[in-house]
Amino acid sequence: MFAITKLFPQTEMRNALTDWTESWGQSWHKTFDGHDDAYVQYGRDLGIILQAHGKRAMETAQQNAKANLETWQQVLDGMVSPALPQAWWEYLVDGAQRTVLYADAMRERGNHFVEHEEGSNRTVLSWEHEIVVDGSKLERPVNYSLVRIVPPEGVTVREDGRPYIIIDPRAGHGSGIGGFKHASEVGAAIHGGHPTYFVTFTRMPMPGQTLADVTAAEADFVREVRRLHPNSPKPVIIGNCQGGWASMLLAATNPDITGPVVANGAPLSYWAGQKGKNPMRYLGGLVGGASTVHLLSDLGNGLFDGANLVFNFERLSPSNTWWEKYYSLWDKIDTEVPRFVGFERWWGSFYYMTTDEIAWIVENLFVGNRLGRGKANLTERTHVDLRDVNSPIIVFASHGDNITPPQQALGWIADHYTGVEEIKARGQRILYTLHPSVGHLGIFVSSSVAKKEHEEIVSTLKAIEALSPGLYEMVITEERGEGVEKTFKVAFAERSIEQMMEQCGGDDSDKPFATVARFSELSTEVYDLAIRPFIRAMTNQATSELLANASPMRLQRWLASDRNPAMQPVKDLAAQVREQRQAAPDDNPFRQWERFNAGLVTQWWDGVRDLQNALIEWNFNLLWGAPQVQALGERLAVTVAESQPREDLRTLTEVQDALDRIDLGTFADGVIRMLIFLAHSRKEVRRSRLERSNQMLLATEPFASMKPKHRTRMIHKETLVVGYEPEAALATLPKLLRTEDERKRALALCEQIAGPREEMSRETIDMMNRLALALGEEPVAILGDDSGAVRRIA
Repeated sequence: MFAITKLFPQTEMRNALTDWTESWGQSWHKTFDGHDDAYVQYGRDLGIILQAHGKRAMETAQQNAKANLETWQQVLDGMVSPALPQAWWEYLVDGAQRTVLYADAMRERGNHFVEHEEGSNRTVLSWEHEIVVDGSKLERPVNYSLVRIVPPEGVTVREDGRPYIIIDPRAGHGSGIGGFKHASEVGAAIHGGHPTYFVTFTRMPMPGQTLADVTAAEADFVREVRRLHPNSPKPVIIGNCQGGWASMLLAATNPDITGPVVANGAPLSYWAGQKGKNPMRYLGGLVGGASTVHLLSDLGNGLFDGANLVFNFERLSPSNTWWEKYYSLWDKIDTEVPRFVGFERWWGSFYYMTTDEIAWIVENLFVGNRLGRGKANLTERTHVDLRDVNSPIIVFASHGDNITPPQQALGWIADHYTGVEEIKARGQRILYTLHPSVGHLGIFVSSSVAKKEHEEIVSTLKAIEALSPGLYEMVITEERGEGVEKTFKVAFAERSIEQMMEQCGGDDSDKPFATVARFSELSTEVYDLAIRPFIRAMTNQATSELLANASPMRLQRWLASDRNPAMQPVKDLAAQVREQRQAAPDDNPFRQWERFNAGLVTQWWDGVRDLQNALIEWNFNLLWGAPQVQALGERLAVTVAESQPREDLRTLTEVQDALDRIDLGTFADGVIRMLIFLAHSRKEVRRSRLERSNQMLLATEPFASMKPKHRTRMIHKETLVVGYEPEAALATLPKLLRTEDERKRALALCEQIAGPREEMSRETIDMMNRLALALGEEPVAILGDDSGAVRRIA
């Protein structure tokens, strides 16, 4: 046994590295003491960046060293074996065969790419589907279509159930990733019995296509779904990544036709993030802003190549891009090929945008962040204000997402609303859920996420409109069971905007990004006036195709396809290898040695990534964080919540109208008011209680005969009454519930919705008693002893 791990005292090493990093950071900060405040903050910001990246690099190196020493020990132990020559031969045969099979997998990937480039519009949707609306035939033609998912055998869909419309990201790739697997968003919706629709798009946009045209087409899709399901509630709109902001655009500009909106990993506030993290948001400030996409679009003869966006994504994780995914394929060649080829068929299918489309996206989202700041215009006559979305919004984000971190998914809320009181005053319901670790693609691809988060979101949406206005965290905890039988407990905890942002990890200053946005506006004007005419004069279809085909993203796939004569013998050779496959066992010492060295390569590439991220953030802040430079963008750093005068929300028309009618209403108003009192007393709402509330609204008179919009307005009104005048709201309850029978029935309904008494909290029981006393009835129940037992009052 080689006791190598004893050579390195791990705890002492970690403590020494941590102490050095903290000491260095403190010394850097002291360097700027006594200087002008703006420059002190500038220097400290740079110090924080270096300290954060340095500390992370040292901790990672220490963890890798410890893990490597332990693995190295196991590898050396395996090398002490009399059967080593036999193991070596097995490894050589296995390695040669894996190389052939690996080449065949790359050839298959290349052939899929060639098929796509030559005009195939096949998606990666794994579900049978049929076209409902062809967007190219609309009055404003686009390259989008609406398809309906055909239920698989044994699955029954209720035609009067709430329809689901899923919008996939158009970020350089094709559509279908939201239905890439059986366990997916599509699977969660259709197995819940919902009519399920998917928005797809083809490789080439229609001539002159704009984002406004796309949004108008998506609105037409929603209207068609509503026409096909006249007895169903408004459809749920689910948007993945870039499809998330597209869903919000749709709901903000067409609030009367859309139902709840679910934004999965959707970047809505591009400037938001933490120092030392989230490197992708800095790229716009280092590549020239919007003028760069204008140049690339002109070189593409009026089209922007999606391969450029995919390349940016790949640059975020060089270890996976250049090594890990290929080694994983080679290592598990007998089982990994279908997954690798299937995913690469989506990842390597590059789609185009028009100049107008990509320019709007960059100027209003990536660099300008106008949508997140409440300053975006879809057209000259169409202003986009996310506060106009009047359907419930669910935001799903993850701390493990390096493309859309939680701050970018949720920061728009802090930028649009002065506080939760304004959210309630506007009648909005915003829910969010934070995953601790899943990556960006895992949010809408991972089977485990589909089983837990997406299925619970689908279940929640059945009753979400019974929730009173406010900001809630959707807390999902494991309840019982294992595997596919596992069930979850869901609750909706009231949160303030400050609590939400603290959970995200906080947000740093927007000023450097505002400076970049202003510089982008100026440089784009200079480019359009002085450079664009010459670029366009030198560009035609032939030069644009030559430039696209010379892209490394395309060239590597062309060379691995059957179009390369050198690859044509690989298919037959691979078939022979499969017939004579001799895989080395996992405990083969040379296989273990190979995996150990592969891990070292991955760690090296991760080190390159960390260095790259540190340099990107440092250079961005060094250039754009200087006080005299930030003055350029000071005007753009103001959000919609900051730009408007702080008004007393009680003066809003909706609030005044509700308070003026505090003592007016019927039995239904009284019951809703009582339920809101109960919800506020607990500070959270269990989904089981929300479902019972929704069942009452749908099946119990007088609620059942009401139109959904009437019920929503009633809940909004009573939320305002309870929020602004709780004592008066309680005192006027008898004026809403005028008879003895109404009061007893209302108390019985509230107790039924609250659930079994043994599950009631102390706060719930106290509020039930206050409601009963306000109505002149006997208290419903009291707490017994300290154990929490509940007994009926005689």
